Amino acid sequence: MWRTTGRHRVGTTVAGAATAALVLVGAVSGCSAGDGGGQGGRGGVSAARPSAKPTPEWKANPSSIAAVGDSITRGFDACSVLADCPEASWATGSDPEVRSLATRLLGDAKAAGSSWNFARTGARMADLPAQLEEAAVQRPELVTVMTGSNDACRATAGAMTPVAEFRTDFERALKTLRARLPKTQVYVSSVPDLMRLWEQGRGSPLGRKIWNLGVCPSMLADPLAVDAPAVTRRKSVRARVVAYNDALREVCGKDPLCRYDGGAVFQYPFTVGQLSRWDWFHPGKDGQARLAELAHRQVTAARAPLA
Repeated sequence: MWRTTGRHRVGTTVAGAATAALVLVGAVSGCSAGDGGGQGGRGGVSAARPSAKPTPEWKANPSSIAAVGDSITRGFDACSVLADCPEASWATGSDPEVRSLATRLLGDAKAAGSSWNFARTGARMADLPAQLEEAAVQRPELVTVMTGSNDACRATAGAMTPVAEFRTDFERALKTLRARLPKTQVYVSSVPDLMRLWEQGRGSPLGRKIWNLGVCPSMLADPLAVDAPAVTRRKSVRARVVAYNDALREVCGKDPLCRYDGGAVFQYPFTVGQLSRWDWFHPGKDGQARLAELAHRQVTAARAPLA
């Protein structure tokens, strides 16, 4: 399904964040209750509470970006059939038709040396820790994460990654990153609504033929079938995607430098014109451009979107 491979190299830096020191203040009072001696009474000892650790500030202008994920982030089928096209990636691509997140944030010249694409065709959430290990070497100020579609796109609905396993793998991935880069910002995209992609692409005879070659069978097998088993199967896949997004939101929400997109990608009404003309499933260049636009809006927003 949304597949991923290879790297698109593009510079490096690390975001800064302040750390508060704990200050203990002791005061011994010999004053009476009537002369302003404060709490504790005569001869009592009072101590101020340690100052709270400040929440790290989100920077809307990171100077370097690394992307991890699956084939959508590799631009699979965006330029030619059955091939990655990292230059059309929503995250780090150089194609002017897409205007990737890296290009929008850094500009063309800087993006060429300060962004990297570590996404892999066919990757699932279980592959994310290893990708983040690679990304951490470059010490990016921002990491973009878009993965989960392949966890839902299995041979059968019963073979989808369990939600608990998906959550654990994502927690492990963030822990892996934080061990190396405690101050790097993380932008997490929601998993796309696979049912919407089925609805948009099923009208194409050529698209259906390509789907029958094995594109996301859990959702796209027998694309014209509307009997009870087919409807139940598709609904179960969609429900699993919703559960994955809940896990992304909850885990990301525990990290002050992690920003979930609030479901923006899942909710985006992709049209058939924004899908790849080679598989009617992955985003084409126009679809990649919409993803870049959504990401830029969330990364540069003053506050994280409501989940």
